[in-house]
Amino acid sequence: MAVSTARAAGYPSLPALPDPGTDAVLASGLLQELAYAFGGPFHFLLPGAFDANLRDLRAALAEVDGFVYFAKKANKAAVWVERCAAGGAGIDVSSVGELREALGHGVRGEDVVVTGPAKHPDLLRLAVRHDALIAVDSPGELDALVTTAEHRRARLLLRHTPPSQPGSRLGMDEAELRTALRRCSEVGERVSVEGFSFHLSGYALQPRTDLAAVLAGWCLEARALGLTADRISIGGGLPVSYTDAAHWRAFLAEQHSGHYHAGRSFAPGDFYPYHSPLAGARALRALLAARPAGHTVSLADLLKRSGVRLLVEPGRALLDRAGATVFRVQEVKERAGYRILTVDGTSLSLSEQWFNSEYLPDPRLLPQDASAPVGGYPAAVAAATCLESDLLTWRKIPFPVLPRAGDLLVYPNTAGYQMDSNESAFHDLPLPPKVVIDHLGRPRPRWRLDRHFL
Repeated sequence: MAVSTARAAGYPSLPALPDPGTDAVLASGLLQELAYAFGGPFHFLLPGAFDANLRDLRAALAEVDGFVYFAKKANKAAVWVERCAAGGAGIDVSSVGELREALGHGVRGEDVVVTGPAKHPDLLRLAVRHDALIAVDSPGELDALVTTAEHRRARLLLRHTPPSQPGSRLGMDEAELRTALRRCSEVGERVSVEGFSFHLSGYALQPRTDLAAVLAGWCLEARALGLTADRISIGGGLPVSYTDAAHWRAFLAEQHSGHYHAGRSFAPGDFYPYHSPLAGARALRALLAARPAGHTVSLADLLKRSGVRLLVEPGRALLDRAGATVFRVQEVKERAGYRILTVDGTSLSLSEQWFNSEYLPDPRLLPQDASAPVGGYPAAVAAATCLESDLLTWRKIPFPVLPRAGDLLVYPNTAGYQMDSNESAFHDLPLPPKVVIDHLGRPRPRWRLDRHFL
């Protein structure tokens, strides 16, 4: 039986939102068997949640001409590419390896968008050969693409540097965009300018609405030069809500250095916004319903009037509640007023540590037996590696049951960027395998290894 966290001795908790899929896996007893079989940490994946998120995002785009790409960098598992191929979604890639994965799992080249700066010539050649859409990041990259496409037509978007982020190293400013448009009109059939793209930092919706309207205006300017320009990409940045508003507000108000191992401190701005009142498909609907600055109609109406297709490239939003990470507790150390649980993995299995932050949703404890003492047991979680800073969770998590060696610790909702963004074979430890869980409606879930770990 999984045991949720609870308030203990004044330590704030941050329970994850209800997730029937993960709860079904925890209740099935399957995780104990898998932990025994693998002898180390592992991730489990829930493709049904990915499919549901994709349906919701598509429904949010129903009032406009839109298309969804999955940002592959958010999770390396092959199953997500398989689901995109089966469901007719696209893939956002940034390397030759990612492009090969997309094509090899049945995603059509025309449904791939290639992003990222300073793309390798091999990536440009492969993208042109398979008719992928290429987001051009600079005038120099455009020149390289024109050369690459000497005997084939290159489909491209021109990436705009957000005016609100003038210090960004990515994209082109207005002067560079106009130069790029003239260059494209001069080379004729070798390139097809299909539109423009941007990526914005953060998760605020109105700036995305405003910049999307700016790009729609650029499409009209490009058409005046005889270019196609009928679509814009607004990238990702759709927030995911991991917890409810009340717990999130309380956590931010209460947390202080005494709640962390070694007195470490975090400012509220150091954390991902683990609660968002508008998340996923609801955020996309709100973005489309908002009025861009300087306009009297919604973004959706503006796009329809301009004949502009909207492309979105979410990663995290498609992976909401689509997987979790499982560790076994190897040792429990006593410290003054709290404990340190050392688990059979590395701190890089939760990528927020890489960004000098914390993955905050409370892990769930699966005790070995029902005789564990009940009470308030705050504990930080450390990796089985040698650096003082190798902690998965610096926070003293308030467990209501005494953790013991052999218990399992399940971090919820980790599929979006947490599972493998920074994992490495530190100390020659193997990378945690990924297990695909199918058929949750059966009395016993079915499982298989993701292709990358066969």
